[in-house]
Amino acid sequence: MRKYPKNVSHWIDGKELPSKSGLFIEKVNPADGVVLGQVASGKKEDVAEAVNKASEKFIEWNGTSIIERADILRKAALSIIERKEEIAEVVHLETGKSMKEALAEVNGAIELGFFMAGEGRRFYGKTTSSAMENRMAYTIRQPVGVCALIVPFNTPIANVVWKAFPALLCGNAVVLKAASYTPYTPIWFAKILKEAGLPAGVFNVVQGRGEEVGCTLVEDSRIDLISFTGSTETGRYIQSTAGSRLVKISLELGGKNPLIVCDDADLEEAVNFAVLSAFSNAGQRCSSGSRIIVFEKVYEKFKKLFLDKTKKLKVGSSDNDDLGPVINQRQLNNILDCLEEIEKKKEPRLLYGGYRLTSKEYKDGYYLSPTILETKKFNGLNHQTIDTLYDQTELFGPVTCLYKVKDLKAAIELTNNSPYGLTAAIHSRSHDRIQYFIQHARMGVISVNGPTYGSEPHLPFGGLRSSGSGWREPGTEALDFYSEWKTIYIKHDPSKI
Repeated sequence: MRKYPKNVSHWIDGKELPSKSGLFIEKVNPADGVVLGQVASGKKEDVAEAVNKASEKFIEWNGTSIIERADILRKAALSIIERKEEIAEVVHLETGKSMKEALAEVNGAIELGFFMAGEGRRFYGKTTSSAMENRMAYTIRQPVGVCALIVPFNTPIANVVWKAFPALLCGNAVVLKAASYTPYTPIWFAKILKEAGLPAGVFNVVQGRGEEVGCTLVEDSRIDLISFTGSTETGRYIQSTAGSRLVKISLELGGKNPLIVCDDADLEEAVNFAVLSAFSNAGQRCSSGSRIIVFEKVYEKFKKLFLDKTKKLKVGSSDNDDLGPVINQRQLNNILDCLEEIEKKKEPRLLYGGYRLTSKEYKDGYYLSPTILETKKFNGLNHQTIDTLYDQTELFGPVTCLYKVKDLKAAIELTNNSPYGLTAAIHSRSHDRIQYFIQHARMGVISVNGPTYGSEPHLPFGGLRSSGSGWREPGTEALDFYSEWKTIYIKHDPSKI
């Protein structure tokens, strides 16, 4: 197994290149604060070179048959299987999550690779009738062009392949902006693609800060498509900046995802999934369960069970631990500052946790205790407003809040009373309640008797309102984003046969 590289570079035209500025940024292991290596600090010149290479190679890659493109993706997925321990170690070091969690993430990336490779054999258009005599009509897919892929840190290898596999399958060239805190993962993946036969220059990776590299990429007029996963604030910037050029844009943004517990739910199961939704991956999921909405008849019993299970959680980066560190000092400070502001306002109130772990085993790591807040009973929007700092802020850490409601209609009202609309879960034994919730909860993804997270590679994922722009990735729906439809009409003359 390789060690983490001393220097993490860009990947441009099939090779590792340093930043033209010669500057570096330190990459720190969030589990122990140890510097892993130096990362190239990209500037405008590095972005320009990567986009140049992608633009040059687009025509060549577009001319490669869809079957050959799919075969390269399949070879890449097979290579990841052979070296899954290696990339899991990289993910483990870059994020601080356990090897067990990292391997689970790698397995999801492999499944997506096989799924997208399979879509190369099902790159369907449609053949249909024409109103004009002696004319046939059909549709085919064509690539969009040069794609800018901007990924977050939280599930690094999954985030990279989520966008890269469908983009490449559809015949696009790619410039991927690496997440600053997980910089080596996409470089490792780029090497896998090269070994699988991807031509140099088709997939490029640039390192650096968002305000320098990300903004430059978004503003480059040669970029035909932008796929971004990250904060709502950055998503709005991308939409306003690149939207004026009519660039195709997919935004998968934040969430304040509710998990509803009805009074007929299996409480033990509901508690298990609520704890996993709130605290697994240190709460660093766009689909984490940050709002736990419980019917008043079972509220106190649920609260006790939820508190008891949360108190037993083990924090650390080993396979015996339940959650690891948050990604960096800045993120830890942001969460603590927000919790301090919430405590001053006294709504919601702190029920458990809310502090940094500082004992010997957590020394120099960025560990936050699992944190539970509690708000007063919600009686419906006709009687009160739920509009606290917590409700409007995605903390992206191991923090959740308990809400008490009278019934399902109040739970749905509270569910929809949010700027976000990404995922939701409901726990109930009632078919009628479940179907009513599915119909009325305004979310992109709904889970029944399960966690708020866990979407699979063959299904679309995305949200409403401040959670996204409407395009879906992955699933076959990703192909609609990464390709454009071309309609073909062919007229023939029977008299000339």
